[in-house]
Amino acid sequence: MSATSEVGAGADPRTVWSGDWVTEHAGVELVSRPDSAPVADLVGLAVRRNPRRVHLVVSTVLAKHVPVSPGTARRHGSDLGVLVEDALGGARAELVLGYAETATGLGHLVADRLGATAIHSTRRPGWSALSFEEEHSHATTHRLQPRDPALLRGTGPLVLVDDELTTGRTILNTVRELHAISPRPAYVVAALVDLRPDAARALALEVAAELGTSITFVALLQGEVRTLREPDDEVRAAVAAGPVTVRPATGRTEEVRTSYAWPEGVPDGGRHGLGPADADGFETAVVELGEELGRLVGGSGAVHVLGTEELMYLPHRLAEHLEATRPALAVTVSSTTRSPVVVRDDPAYAVRHGITFPAHDGAADDQPRFAYNLEPGRFDVIVLVLDEATPVDGAVELRAALRSLTDRVVVVRVAP
Repeated sequence: MSATSEVGAGADPRTVWSGDWVTEHAGVELVSRPDSAPVADLVGLAVRRNPRRVHLVVSTVLAKHVPVSPGTARRHGSDLGVLVEDALGGARAELVLGYAETATGLGHLVADRLGATAIHSTRRPGWSALSFEEEHSHATTHRLQPRDPALLRGTGPLVLVDDELTTGRTILNTVRELHAISPRPAYVVAALVDLRPDAARALALEVAAELGTSITFVALLQGEVRTLREPDDEVRAAVAAGPVTVRPATGRTEEVRTSYAWPEGVPDGGRHGLGPADADGFETAVVELGEELGRLVGGSGAVHVLGTEELMYLPHRLAEHLEATRPALAVTVSSTTRSPVVVRDDPAYAVRHGITFPAHDGAADDQPRFAYNLEPGRFDVIVLVLDEATPVDGAVELRAALRSLTDRVVVVRVAP
């Protein structure tokens, strides 16, 4: 499969919300609750290539589909952590669980605020201590793979973090599975945006009563998704159309590849659990690798750090290090994704550019992967962060696609 790139129809120069096109053509509307600031402050909308749900809520602060400064992502994650602290009422959270793939980084940021252990679900193959389903997703099965299964058998409050809640069914599925392993007195569910309808909110109360526990929801913004009408012909045609293949640039882009020997015994993220006991080793590695990346990207310009699917927290921390130590750099961060999204170059739409490439992390699902909103010429340097699941000299098509977008690509692979 070759690397591909998508650019949609012509842009509208007006200042608009990046969900207006979906509301007009797909008939999906986001309505803020009376006691909330506008949900449009934190999200836009795009169209999925997924028959289960036509729309995708696209966060503008998560550092997933939309490049943002690491400070912006940190601030919103920390603000969400403050709401969790208030909901805990002085109790200490034993564990913070972030959902793959979009909320793996956000879960870590909330855990940082709480001083708690972070773990995130994974869609990578392998054993599982617990599995649960995300029913509307393009990849429904989540696995939990803690290095110590005792992480899931605590008795204190547990925090679950997702970027947005539309129905809350995945949360309730998870709580049921966790509660069956080890009943807990309280669960706190945290999201940047809570879009559940009243019926879903009532169901959560029923499930909590059934299990004999409490499930508290907190979010920075509150609203609801409303379907006004069926998608029009323009949406149906866009979903049916395939991505546009482009030739990767040749002879212009410099690619530098480096590797970093990650400290043995120190997790590089939350797939198997990352806790306060790992903090010193993790911080030392971030500083060492961040300094090496600083030398490779130079002292000025626009630098984008691109994580890969669930590997979001380490790229974010590396972007923070560059932002803090090299003030002349304009640093942003985002991640590749499994989400198949229609691309349209329009300010009234949240996903304006996309590249498509094969999986490179050992997953045998034969499904493409994507990276969005990395428009050609936007960045002077793109730093691609890979972990040991990608073979040495792997991610060939992704690297080729990135070389078509910028003058310099720095590829770093971390492995023990």
